[in-house]
Amino acid sequence: MSATVLEARALLLDMDGTLVNSDAVVERCWRRWAQRQGLAPETVLAVVHGRQGYATMAALLPDRPMEQNHAENRVMLAEETADTEGVVPIGGAAAFMASLAGLPHALVTSADEALAQARMGAAGLPVPSVRVTAEHVGASKPDPEGFLKGAADLGFDPADCVVFEDSEAGITAGRAAGMRIVGIGPRAAAFSPDVYIEDLTRLRVEATPEGRVRLHIDAAR
Repeated sequence: MSATVLEARALLLDMDGTLVNSDAVVERCWRRWAQRQGLAPETVLAVVHGRQGYATMAALLPDRPMEQNHAENRVMLAEETADTEGVVPIGGAAAFMASLAGLPHALVTSADEALAQARMGAAGLPVPSVRVTAEHVGASKPDPEGFLKGAADLGFDPADCVVFEDSEAGITAGRAAGMRIVGIGPRAAAFSPDVYIEDLTRLRVEATPEGRVRLHIDAAR
């Protein structure tokens, strides 16, 4: 175990797998979709994390019209929003979010607004006032657009932001945005984030006198 200290002007937070464990819902909904398409569920679940639904569909069914992907994505979003069974906070998420009160941070998620509200609510977590949801971007992660918009909305340069992410798509997006990455949970470990931690119990947030965010991290390697 090693201790790491990072400083930033702002934090950009993914939701699923980072603040909220929604794997049970994701697996239920996407297994049904896989069966309808005649695809192996394991193949679908290897792609879905971090991306908007239409982007997952496009990756798995590249010859299908994008209009059909967007239409099915709307159905999938409704299904996932209505199903919150098993949605729980990631370890340490409640204390972590409480420690960010008054500090610059934003939610940057591939969920739409309704799904973000449903899952954060089910996990008992506050929803950041600044958030970039699916409605606000034209491209899904791993495109960096969402993180760049989050930084701009907070008024900071990308290099002054730290991203919290769990998925390959999200880590790739944060890196493409020129940001440092704290990887959370088992999916993140394989994709070389700047720092990896098992969950959010492993860090402490401090506000510096200059108004920066200092992260004290017990990094697991």
